Amino acid sequence: MNAELLNTLRKITDEEQRILDGNAEVEKNLYTSEREFTVDSKKMLAEEQLITIRTHTRFIYFPEHRHNYVEVIYVLNGSVTNIIGGKEVVVKKGELLFLNQYTKHAILPAGESDIVVNFIILPEFFDVASEMIGKDNVLADFLVNILRRNQEQGEYLHFKVSDVLQVQNLLENMIYSLVHDQEYDRIINQTTMGLVFLYLLDSVPYAETRIPNQYENMVVMTALKYIEQQYRTATLTHLCDEIHQPIHTLSKLLKNNTGCTFKELLQRKRLSKAVELICDTDLPVNDIIAAVGYENNSYFHRIFKDRYHMTPRAFRLENKKKDQVRI
Repeated sequence: MNAELLNTLRKITDEEQRILDGNAEVEKNLYTSEREFTVDSKKMLAEEQLITIRTHTRFIYFPEHRHNYVEVIYVLNGSVTNIIGGKEVVVKKGELLFLNQYTKHAILPAGESDIVVNFIILPEFFDVASEMIGKDNVLADFLVNILRRNQEQGEYLHFKVSDVLQVQNLLENMIYSLVHDQEYDRIINQTTMGLVFLYLLDSVPYAETRIPNQYENMVVMTALKYIEQQYRTATLTHLCDEIHQPIHTLSKLLKNNTGCTFKELLQRKRLSKAVELICDTDLPVNDIIAAVGYENNSYFHRIFKDRYHMTPRAFRLENKKKDQVRI
């Protein structure tokens, strides 16, 4: 972390100074106008803002509350302890905690050396990230949808990525941009968040989560990761053997959580990869068909035409002419 930026963020705020001077309670009027302690985005964000940051208020117990926005907690130094659903969730230096809308949590008192940044984000901020990580990336779809949900049962994703240098650099760049209010910062920050998500996708199987039906959701995320990585040879039978789930159970979980069957999810991934190879290489279509895991050329041509309304050859000519890919 840039030393100048860290020194800026560790300064005692006016609110913290009042606490040090003897104010023993959080000033709720700074966060909400409602009787229930729901931190209001209108108090935190300027008009038309989609994202901002503030340093976490230290030296005091922050009572149970929730937000009407997505909160991302990033620890620059030290640690911070959240209480979520009666469980202590300790976020350490370099780690990220995503809290979806309406997740209830309390925070134990942080010390002066605990420098924690709260990203305050409206769900639509993630639109660019969603586009960047791909329309046919079913794992990414699932992850982004968790953050968009608006329901009473709170959800969180805790990414222990302190060793992922790319994530640390991207977050530092975003914090710097938000602190200094740089020109064109909205698109810069939305794009940066998209890059963060691309790196986080590799960490999903190792993330700590609290989601309603947590075990089921982790099974689904593992299955989606398997499809992303093993699409060429993936089978439902092999996956069930790998994660020790009956075929009918996993099939039901996938359908309930993604709206698609295993076959449909696998087909989406294979066709997405085929489109990439059709547009970015000069490989013969028959070689591409084999490369994405299909043995029956006629079947591939039929499902490709059903989805894209043209043959693979026509798709290649169309997109080379326009110099873009329409997936």
